[in-house]
Formats: sequence, C-alpha cells, structure tokens
Amino acid sequence: MSIKREIDPVPEEFESYENAADFWDEHDSVDYEDILEAVEVQINLSERHYLIELDTKTARVLQNRAQERGVDPNQLASELLRKTLVGGK
Repeated sequence: MSIKREIDPVPEEFESYENAADFWDEHDSVDYEDILEAVEVQINLSERHYLIELDTKTARVLQNRAQERGVDPNQLASELLRKTLVGGK
C-alpha cells in the first residue's frame, strides 16, 4: 500500500526570482505535473548577454530614460554603449 504524501501548493505569485528558485530547489516538479503546462521556447545560443554593474544613480537614470523612450533598460544600455564604444547605431 502506498502512502500519499502531502504536497505544498505552488504560490500564486513568487515575491522574487530567488523565492521561486528556493521553492523549486525544495520541491520536485514531477509532483506538480497536473498543474504544469508545456511551453515552446525559442532561444538564440549565438547571442550572448553580459552582466554590467552600475551604481545606483546611474541605474536610476537609465531606468528613467528607458521609460521615457518606452524601451527596456537593457535595450537602451546596449544602444548607448554601442554608440559610445563602437560608434554605430
């Protein structure tokens, strides 16, 4: 006879990526197959992403300017760096 164990519910929303990572580190997705759905993901392995540290003031200015232009801060940062360092559009 198998014993059915209690499974913690998946939170409706995680407070942060770290909270989500902690939850899935401690729980097995196999236990949640009935509520998970398959999705198709397309990735570009030839495109690289880099992490660049910014001071708080610069990050705020970047976020504000990006919001004014209606673009993602990453997109604006890439555009500004490309124009400044490479001289292209």
